[in-house]
Amino acid sequence: MKKTILTYGLISGGIAAVLMTATALYFNNATDYRNGELFGYAGILLSMVFVYLGVRAFRDNYTDGALSFGTAFKVGILITLISCACYVIAWLVVYQTLMPDFMDRYIEQALAQMKLNGATVEQIRQEAAKMEEFKTMYKNPLVRVAFTFLEPFPVGVLVTLLSSAILRRRVS
Repeated sequence: MKKTILTYGLISGGIAAVLMTATALYFNNATDYRNGELFGYAGILLSMVFVYLGVRAFRDNYTDGALSFGTAFKVGILITLISCACYVIAWLVVYQTLMPDFMDRYIEQALAQMKLNGATVEQIRQEAAKMEEFKTMYKNPLVRVAFTFLEPFPVGVLVTLLSSAILRRRVS
């Protein structure tokens, strides 16, 4: 079980890290972060395909084709945790080396978008205050790790649940 979890977790995490880094490089030079979340979550979802593949490989190679929902979930969630850890490590490196001004640029673009969408000066001021508060929180590495972990983790849980339901099988 350990070999399958580690192998598929690292493949998933490696793909997530590479795609996130590529997306960050692209948007680091962009003047607009729109669609950044779309590209980011598409990359996360693509990397989480390896949760399904890992659970299937475990079922087919180690359990003679029999797999309970609980065991499938355990394998899938452990693959997800490894993948998420790789994603977090990659973001910490990207943030420190390539995008140390990410929060300033993000806030600037978000407020400019609000203005374009017709927000009032008061609405923009209130949102700016909230974003500055978040920026201060984000300076704490533990907060940064937690928020970064929460980006791919729900996707991984969903893929784990679906994989467990699809791949469970009783052998008579």
